[in-house]
Amino acid sequence: MTATLSWILLGALAALLLAAAWCDLKSRNIPNGLNLAIALLAIPFWWAIGLAVWPDIALQIGVALFVFALFAAAFAFGAMGGGDVKMIGALALWLPWQAVVMLLVIMSLAGGALTAAMVIRRRLAKREEPIEVPYGVAIAFGGLWLLSERFLYQFG
Repeated sequence: MTATLSWILLGALAALLLAAAWCDLKSRNIPNGLNLAIALLAIPFWWAIGLAVWPDIALQIGVALFVFALFAAAFAFGAMGGGDVKMIGALALWLPWQAVVMLLVIMSLAGGALTAAMVIRRRLAKREEPIEVPYGVAIAFGGLWLLSERFLYQFG
């Protein structure tokens, strides 16, 4: 039962990440409800995979708070939107710290590629407006990449 629940919750996470990416792409806004759902669904996921409150869940929360604080600083400097900060913090609740490191690397590479594509597109269109990168797309890409690893390489 708990194994099935964990797979269902991972599927829900994937759907929420796709929805957040779509919203960010279309409106440069990630609804708070999506970020809240991502965060809250981590709780039954912890139970389904058998995490102990101490130290496992405490570590999950600590890492997520660290990631949130790191990206809140980026938000304070205008480098990232508030929805992106909440999304990365919520997603970090799902991942062991090693996977969070991988998420940050994948997300950074995807964000760089997305930014480069947007700069090229703007130059080809000969527009001068500033670029607003929908970083939720890069965050979702990183999260989905890590989820696909769990699905595709589950047998070792």
